[in-house]
Amino acid sequence: MHTLIKQLTIFSLLCSFSVCSQWYETQGHARTNDTSVEIARTKAIENALKKALLVSGASVSSVQQVVNGLLTKDQINIRASGSVNSIELVDEVHSNNLITVTIRADIFPQERKCFAVNFKKSLLITRSHLLQREQANIGEIYLIDKAIMRKLGEQLNEHSVFTKTSSILNNKTDFSRLNNSLQSDEISQLTQSLSESTDSQYIMFSEITNVSFDKQATNSWLFWQQGVYPRNFAINFYLYNGLNGELVWQDDYQNTAPWTFTKRIKVDVNGNAFWQSDYGMMIDNILDKVIKDIDENIMCEPSRGKIIQVQGNQVTINLGRDHGLKIGDEFSLLHLTHFTNNSGKSYAGFNVSPYKVKVTKLTRKTATAATPDGLLFGNIQIDDLAVRYEN
Repeated sequence: MHTLIKQLTIFSLLCSFSVCSQWYETQGHARTNDTSVEIARTKAIENALKKALLVSGASVSSVQQVVNGLLTKDQINIRASGSVNSIELVDEVHSNNLITVTIRADIFPQERKCFAVNFKKSLLITRSHLLQREQANIGEIYLIDKAIMRKLGEQLNEHSVFTKTSSILNNKTDFSRLNNSLQSDEISQLTQSLSESTDSQYIMFSEITNVSFDKQATNSWLFWQQGVYPRNFAINFYLYNGLNGELVWQDDYQNTAPWTFTKRIKVDVNGNAFWQSDYGMMIDNILDKVIKDIDENIMCEPSRGKIIQVQGNQVTINLGRDHGLKIGDEFSLLHLTHFTNNSGKSYAGFNVSPYKVKVTKLTRKTATAATPDGLLFGNIQIDDLAVRYEN
């Protein structure tokens, strides 16, 4: 038996602003009974890479599009498919006729084209922030920052295919202040703290940037007598991964509609009169678009639950019947880890456990899952992850 440490070379892809890669470490196996060591090694790497791609949510339609070639000296030829940023051969063990390789792969989530599982991700909506409060003076619509996010939460729970939504709306967060001063590390910490305290996989922040009036009326009547003036509405949304605090998606929306209320009336932004007005219906249409965009961006993300208890060969995760889990659903387990590359740079990543578990008990918010063969877990701990995927 011997161990080899080798570095694989690949074609690198740049990480875009909104789509960031993540490191996964996995093991693969292949036998050398009727084949050469080089071919068996490549098959073992393919086996390991497929496991990493599955739990990351990337495309696995053909792993050979990623690993396509023979090992020659210390290099393997790679043809990247758009999912893998880099890959390292960390360890290689030969035992009898079996090759076991350990690889570390830097993987992008698959964009747009991906599998969609019947499983809802937990999303926390926070109160929006009205950037220019004085613009809300007419109509005294100061509580629009709370009302709009309540409306969005209700519509997400009614219409979203991929989210289970909760909200904290009575108090504002520090997001807008941190965002204005470009404190990305503090935003990441805020996101992770909210995720931890609310058992949410994703955290949404937003800023209302404009509720001003246009200068020209829609007709020639005097202002606030019989004239109706257009009122603007603009809002920015930011969706963060609660696990690592990374920005998953952001977008801005804007439109204009007539403000049909008189100048001095105080408008109830939670009432039917507001939401059935031209202005309210315009905002409602924007929220419909937001829901579709959230689903489009979340559906391709892997479905992850946090492990909240480990006992023998059983784990309990913070997802349950409300998120679409069923008895018999299968999960892979990911152990949070840190490593240092050859250049001395430190990275956070996941060690993909060889254990798989099946759900045996369910409540609305939790699930208990066990290894089918009764094997005890190795390094799996509380706060590690359970990941569901479809082959």
